[in-house]
Amino acid sequence: MTGETWLDFLIERGPELYQRLTEHMMLTTVSTGVAAVMGIFIAVFAFQQKVWRDPIMSVVGILQTIPSLALLVFLMTIIGKIGILPALCALILYALLPIVRNTLLGLESTPAAAVEAAEGIGMTGFQQITMVRLPIAIPAIVSGVRTATVVGVGIATLSAFIGAGGLGEFINRGLALSNSQLILLGAIPSGFLAIVYDFCLASAEWGIRPVRNTDVPLAVKRQMFRRRAAVSVPIVIFLLGIILYFQAHPAFSGKPHVRIGSKHYTEQVLLAELMAQTLEKAAGVDVDRKFDLGGTMVCHGAVVAGEIDLYPEYTGTALTSVLKIKNTPGQKDILARVAADYDSKFKIKWLSPFGFSNQWALLANQADAQKNHWSTISDLRVRAPQLHIGMPAEFAEREDGFKGLIKNYGIKFGKVDDLDTNLAYKALLERQLDLAAGNSTDGRIDAYKLVVLDDDLHYFPPYEAAPIVREEILNQYPAIGPALQRLGGTIDNQTMQKLNYRVDGEHLSPARVVKDFLIQHPQILAHTLDLKEKCPTIR
Repeated sequence: MTGETWLDFLIERGPELYQRLTEHMMLTTVSTGVAAVMGIFIAVFAFQQKVWRDPIMSVVGILQTIPSLALLVFLMTIIGKIGILPALCALILYALLPIVRNTLLGLESTPAAAVEAAEGIGMTGFQQITMVRLPIAIPAIVSGVRTATVVGVGIATLSAFIGAGGLGEFINRGLALSNSQLILLGAIPSGFLAIVYDFCLASAEWGIRPVRNTDVPLAVKRQMFRRRAAVSVPIVIFLLGIILYFQAHPAFSGKPHVRIGSKHYTEQVLLAELMAQTLEKAAGVDVDRKFDLGGTMVCHGAVVAGEIDLYPEYTGTALTSVLKIKNTPGQKDILARVAADYDSKFKIKWLSPFGFSNQWALLANQADAQKNHWSTISDLRVRAPQLHIGMPAEFAEREDGFKGLIKNYGIKFGKVDDLDTNLAYKALLERQLDLAAGNSTDGRIDAYKLVVLDDDLHYFPPYEAAPIVREEILNQYPAIGPALQRLGGTIDNQTMQKLNYRVDGEHLSPARVVKDFLIQHPQILAHTLDLKEKCPTIR
């Protein structure tokens, strides 16, 4: 990390680390607690109804085979929301198998003598389960809960992909920015949290285990002490996680706050962070950062559903991917058109563009471009069947992406791979790819000595970047609109490329890069007092 030690990094990230850690604790404790209750009921039902046992265990087992990210996205689609609710549902479903299996095994392993004694004193089947089998099975149940909890801590990191927060925010951002320190900032606390949870539940299991001692009165006292001491530990951890979560989360601070989202790449995170710091400093609102949400439709669905309040979007993306309007080369006034449609259909306002246009682009290694005389996309036609191209999944599927590109240019490539943008750029640098789809403002273009091939048929529409905000939020906090409008025209293509490179090439945090940018552009925050006077709700 250029010019920044680990200590500087931790100090800078400390407040967010605290928030993400409490979010992770909340996701894990709530999901495991609910799964434990559900799992015990399911196991008891399967134990009583033998005919249902195999179907139930098959369904619970199949849930474990579904890729966790796919299950998260599926539940997000079914529920119609991003964030905590679909994440908790996915974590609960994943936690069921070890709890159900261990509870069922514990119920079936009850000593025959205990069952005969219960039957001998006239206990009903339900009484035998609740008063004999379940108490004896408690160590097995706790063992299942331990397994579910540790697995849950790991899977909860993926919840950040759908805006549920947690330590996965750092891991996602680190992968997007090729920043190993961010990845470790999420991974190390996550691993430590798994150890803490496992230790607490192991203590509970130790406390519940019967004490064997010939001195019966003393053994009973020791058993009671162990149970009270050990069982209280996970309960305290559970309550602590919930309390810290509500204390740390901006939504429960009692202050004005907005939720800002972004897609899963450097430029989006930078623009979202720029909006966040501007609103914090110029409009005085707290910001809940829900960055790295995935693709366009995830962010769009979130802002329409009111799960986030604003995020940076591009005119060409809005035109083709959201509004499903076919782009025609040379089409003009795209900003005015998308702004009118967003206002009428979604009650979402487009504010002043930042000042640059980030086109989709085909990139080639500079040496290969010179050798093969590639300067435009049309120049690829002759050699296309022998070329290997990599591209992000969103570009491969979008209306203004790969399918339309090859149709308009009449090109068929020899090999096409879906690759994360960071991996594609690196592969292009190392000559493992011939071409890659990327963004024209990416900071690594100059750093990696890449060439942007000219879109000579003008297939790609303009992609002017601008903040889009829910109308309700603009009305609720009148200072937000003027504060964001002052960002208009402050970033040209060259500036955006340099900002991207400071993150991707120099490995500085987006927060640091944005802070430096605002220092260099004091006019953005110059009228803070005027904004506060116009908006009495702002502190």
